Amino acid sequence: MSTEKSCFHCGLPVPENIHLTIIYEQHEEPTCCAGCQAVAQGIIDAGLGNYYKNRTASSEKASLPPDEILAQLKLYDLPEVQAEFVEMLPENEKEAMLMLSGITCAACTWLIEQKLLRKAGIVKVELNYSTQRARVRWDDARVKLSEILHLVQQTGYTAAPYDAQKQEEQAQKERKKMLIRIAVAGLASMQTMMFALPTYLYQDIEAQYLMILHWSSFLMVLPAIFYSAQPFFIGAWRDFHNKRTGMDTPIALAITLTFIAGIYSLTQHSGSGLYFESIAMLVLFLLIGRFAEQSARRKAGDAAERLVKLVPAFCHKIIDLEKEISEEAAVVSLKMGDTIVVRAGEIVPVDGVVLRGDSEINEAMLTGESVPVVKHSGSHVTAGTLNVASPLIIQVEQVGNQTRLAHIVKLLDRALSQKPRLAELAEKYAAGFTSSLILMAIPTFAVWWWLADAQTALWITVALLVITCPCALSLATPAALAASTGRLASEGVLIARGHALETLAQVSDAVFDKTGTLTAGKLSVNQFVNFSGSLKDAQLIEIAQLLEQHSEHPIAKAILGLGTDLSHLSATNEAKDAPQSDFFRQPEIQIAQKINKIGQGISAQMTVQGDTQIWSIGKPDFVAEIAGMQPESMRELAQQGSVIALGNQNGFQAAFLLRDTIKADTAEMFQKLSQQNIMLHILSGDNEAAVSQLANQLNIANYCAAATPEDKLAYVQALQGQGKRVLMLGDGINDAPVLAMADVSVAVAGSADVAREGADVMLLNDDFAALPLMLAQAAKTQRIIRQNLLWATAYNLLVVPLAVLGYVTPWIAAIGMSVSSLIVVGNALRLRKM
Repeated sequence: MSTEKSCFHCGLPVPENIHLTIIYEQHEEPTCCAGCQAVAQGIIDAGLGNYYKNRTASSEKASLPPDEILAQLKLYDLPEVQAEFVEMLPENEKEAMLMLSGITCAACTWLIEQKLLRKAGIVKVELNYSTQRARVRWDDARVKLSEILHLVQQTGYTAAPYDAQKQEEQAQKERKKMLIRIAVAGLASMQTMMFALPTYLYQDIEAQYLMILHWSSFLMVLPAIFYSAQPFFIGAWRDFHNKRTGMDTPIALAITLTFIAGIYSLTQHSGSGLYFESIAMLVLFLLIGRFAEQSARRKAGDAAERLVKLVPAFCHKIIDLEKEISEEAAVVSLKMGDTIVVRAGEIVPVDGVVLRGDSEINEAMLTGESVPVVKHSGSHVTAGTLNVASPLIIQVEQVGNQTRLAHIVKLLDRALSQKPRLAELAEKYAAGFTSSLILMAIPTFAVWWWLADAQTALWITVALLVITCPCALSLATPAALAASTGRLASEGVLIARGHALETLAQVSDAVFDKTGTLTAGKLSVNQFVNFSGSLKDAQLIEIAQLLEQHSEHPIAKAILGLGTDLSHLSATNEAKDAPQSDFFRQPEIQIAQKINKIGQGISAQMTVQGDTQIWSIGKPDFVAEIAGMQPESMRELAQQGSVIALGNQNGFQAAFLLRDTIKADTAEMFQKLSQQNIMLHILSGDNEAAVSQLANQLNIANYCAAATPEDKLAYVQALQGQGKRVLMLGDGINDAPVLAMADVSVAVAGSADVAREGADVMLLNDDFAALPLMLAQAAKTQRIIRQNLLWATAYNLLVVPLAVLGYVTPWIAAIGMSVSSLIVVGNALRLRKM
C-alpha cells in the first residue's frame, strides 16, 4: 500500500508517475510539477529557505510562464503604458503601485519582499499585507518592470498594476461569500436548536422520536461543518502542513472533536451528549466575529482606498479654449498644459491652476476643513476636491501619480505597511499562547478522563480550546491603530510612519520652528527709519528696491512691496517736509556689479545724484563692513525685531523693521498643548530680538534664536539626553535633519519636499488645532490598546480556570470567545469618533 505524497511547495498531491524533487536541509522533498520544482529550488538557492518554516499557508500551485505571457509582460516596459501608473523619479528611478494575488499569509509578503530586494536595481519595496498592495521603486537602467513582474511570478504569485475597481470587486466578492457562510451557519443553528430544544425541555421522549430529533440535528449541522466552517479547516491545515499553530488550529480541532463525539453518541444511541447545536452555534459566532473584525479593519484602514477613489476616471477636456468647447476624455490621457472644465458638483481630477471662472472648492476630503475655499483666476486647485458653486476652467499642472493626492496615498500606504512595536509583541504573544493552549488541552483531557469519563473530558477540552482562542489578543493593537489612523486622516492629519501614534502618546516636549510654521512667513515692513541727512524716504526706498529686485526671498518681497507712501508706517527722517516729487526729477539711479552674499545681504556699485559709491542692504553687521559703526538708534531698533539695514561708504542710511504675522490659531494651540502638560520650545534661525518677541507674545519660556541646522540638531539631542520624548514641527529644507532626529516629526502644510518625505506626520492644512487633537487622539489610542490588551489578558486568565474546572460548555465557550473579539473590535472603533 503506497503512501500519498504532498508537494513540498503547494501541498497538493503528487501523482504517482511524477518524480520531481528538490533538496531542502539535506533532505529530498517531492514536488508535483516542474513549476513548483523550479520555484521551490529558486527560493532555496536564493537563501530564502526560511520561508518554508515561517509561512502560515501553502503556496498556490506554480506554473512556468509560457512565452506568450513573457511577451505580454514586456508590454509594461513601454513608456505609453507606464504613463498611466508609473511615477518618474530623478536619477532614472521609477516607482509603481502593484496589486498582488496569490498571497495567503504574512510569510508570503516576507518572501516577495526579500526576493525583490535581492534583485539588483530594485531600490525599495513597501508591501501592505492587509491591502495586498506593493509599492516598488527601481532603477530603470538596471532592471525593467517586466523583469520585476516576472520575478514575482517565478516566486509563485502574480502582480499587476494597481486597479482600485478590481480591488473593490475582489473585496465585495469575499464579503458576499462570508455573508453566505454566516447565513448557512445561522440557518443550521436555528434548525439544530429547534430539534435539540425538546430534549432540554422534556426527559420522557420516546426512543424512536428521540432518534428522529438526533438524526435531524445531525443532518442540519452538516452544511455548517462542511461549508461554513471551511475557512477554519483550511487555516488549520495550513498550520499543520507548515508545522506551526495558528488561531484557526484550536477552533478546527474543537469543531472536529465535537463532531466526532457527536457522531459516536449518535451511533451508540446515546440520549444526550450530541451537541450538534453547539457546533452550529460555535461556527456562527466565530464567523460573525471574523466578519465584524474584517469589516472593522476595512473601515479603520480604508483611508488610502477612499482617497484613491476620489479622482474620477473621466473629465471634460477643452478642445477650443476661445469657444470653451469640450469633450469627454479619460483622466489618464491628460498631460501637463491641457485645459479642462470642472462643472459645479464635479470632483477636480488634477492639480492645476484656474484660468477662468470664480467658484468655491470644498477641500474637506483632503484637509478636513469643511468651509469651502474661494477660487478665482490664478488660484491653485488640488485633485480630489469638490467644485461646489460654478464652472472653472483649469490648466493641468500635475496628473496621476504626480498629484498631491497621490503623494498622500503613498504616505498612507507606507504607514500601514509598517508594524509598530506593540503590534509585533501582541502577535508573538498570541502565537505562543496558542501553542501553550493546545499543550494544556492534553493533560486537561487526561485528568478529566481519569476523574470522570471520556465524554466529559472531551466537552471540557473542547470548551477550553474554543473559549481561550486568542483572537481578541491579536486584534487588540492593529484594530486600534488602523481606526485611529483613518480617523486622523479625515481631520487632515496624515500618519506617515507606523510608529508615530505610539510615539506621539509618549511626547513630553514639543519643539517648533518659527518662520513659516508658527508665523505666516510673509514679512512686511513695520517701521522705516531714515538716517541720511541728504536723501529722502522715497530715494532710499527706491535704492533698496533696486538692490532687492529679481529676488524671491521673503525679505526682498517685503521691501519690494513697500510704496513711497509711508503714512501707514512709523517713519523717521530728516527731510520729511520736502516734496517727494523732487526726487523723480533727478537723473536715473544707475546700478552695476551686484553681489549677493547668501544669508547676509546684497552689495552693488550705484550712482545716485552723480555720486558713485558701494551700497549694501542686509543684516546690520554685513552693512557695517562698508558703512562703518552702527548708529545707536539702530541697536535700539534691533531689540524690537528683525532689522534690515541700508548703507553706503558714507555710513548707515536707513533701516527697515520687519515683522512676521503669527498664525491665527497659534496662541490657542499652545494653550491647549500646555494643558496637556507638553513643554513648549521655539527653535529658529531668526535673530534674538524677533524670536524673543514671539516667545514673549506666546508666553513661551524656552527658545533658541539664530540657530543653524547644526544648532537645532544639538538642541533636540540635548533634550533627548535628558530622557525627553521630543516632537519637532518644521517646514523648511534646513529643518530636515532635526525632523529626522526627533522622536516624532511633524511637517506643516506647504513644507519643502525633503521635510515632508522625512516627517512621521503631515498636517494637510494650516489649522494648528489639529496638533493638540492629534496628541489627544494618540493618547486615546494608547488607552484603547491598553484596555484591549488588559481585557484580552483578563479574559483568558478568568476563563482558562473555569474551562479547565468544567464550568464552561462548548456552546457558552463559542459565545464567550466571539463576544470577547467583538468587544475588542467595538472598543477600537470608538477611535473613529472624536
